[in-house]
Amino acid sequence: MPNILVIFIACAALLSLVFFIATVSALRKKELFSSAFRFLLALLALSLAGLFGMIVIATAGYRALTYEEIAAVVKTEPTGKKGFTANFLFSDGREASYALAGDALYVDAHILKWKPIVNLLGLHTAYELDRVAGRYMDLKEERESIRTVFLLSRDKPLDMFTLRQRYVLLKPLLDAEYGSASFIHSDKPAYFEIRVSTTGLLIREVGREAVPQSIQ
Repeated sequence: MPNILVIFIACAALLSLVFFIATVSALRKKELFSSAFRFLLALLALSLAGLFGMIVIATAGYRALTYEEIAAVVKTEPTGKKGFTANFLFSDGREASYALAGDALYVDAHILKWKPIVNLLGLHTAYELDRVAGRYMDLKEERESIRTVFLLSRDKPLDMFTLRQRYVLLKPLLDAEYGSASFIHSDKPAYFEIRVSTTGLLIREVGREAVPQSIQ
């Protein structure tokens, strides 16, 4: 959670409280115009606090992205002609295993790129892995064979990626929001790094020595 945003939320909430108190004081003195003006300022401050709070909640689970970052390490093991297991070790230490059908490992992600002015609030380009699936190389098999898809992102009350698509109000804050996907053959036991850069998602095969012991 960006510390600067938390400070903004606290300041906006405090300002809102101050203006509400000032509104009550003006009403007691029967200063109607002054009380109305102070009430509007209180609502504005409260709205700002709510907006910043919504951004904090909606970006929970997203990780700040630098030039290129390892989002997860994956070990794949074939379980049949058209099936394999993908064992994930995520960058936050979480582990998970998925039984997938197909010829290739497919992963996609949500990426949020903020406007420079929002960077001042402590928000920078961020990503969240969204789904993992098995992908068939043959189009006919992709249409007719068993499909296996699992959610990688965590449930949250609000999601910034969805909110941006729903509310035009957030357009001035976000420079871009897009999905990125990558896939790689999984026909043999192998280790992969799932990397995220500012241009998108990529999967790179690595040697066993580059993989943490817990996933081997």
